[in-house]
Amino acid sequence: MIKSVLQKTKKLYFLGAIVLLAIVHFSFKPAMTEQEMLTWSNKCLTESYDPSGQVKLKKWELVLTDDAFIRLRKTYTNGKQEYFSFQLHRFTDMDYMGSTVNGTLQLKAVADDIIVQTYNDPREDIDTMATQLNIPVKNMEPERLDSLQMVLNYFKNKGL
Repeated sequence: MIKSVLQKTKKLYFLGAIVLLAIVHFSFKPAMTEQEMLTWSNKCLTESYDPSGQVKLKKWELVLTDDAFIRLRKTYTNGKQEYFSFQLHRFTDMDYMGSTVNGTLQLKAVADDIIVQTYNDPREDIDTMATQLNIPVKNMEPERLDSLQMVLNYFKNKGL
């Protein structure tokens, strides 16, 4: 009887070890390639951008380019365009203010390294620089923010 219990216990340990090895083997994912990171970050930015607070916004485009630039272009119904751009090697930090439902993603640069331009502005076209780019976003879970920050830091360090 003791021999039978020991055999069953050994079998359970053996099966447990096999299951554990299978879990580790199949749950391990290789690191994302640079192209996959770029694709993921653009999908994240596109899905998260929240144009709802800008009622006169006709269209917008927010991308991370393959040469590590963040570019945001907004076109309003009156024809005015706003354009923001900066190279991620000048990226210093990312903050988030808000909830998981909506908030503002703040991308910060070393100095006045963010290009800010307006076109077709009835008041005046502007060509200036800024240290921070505020992006209205929605549905940003903490894990998604962390992943986005890791990708931005990767592209920042790649350019150095």
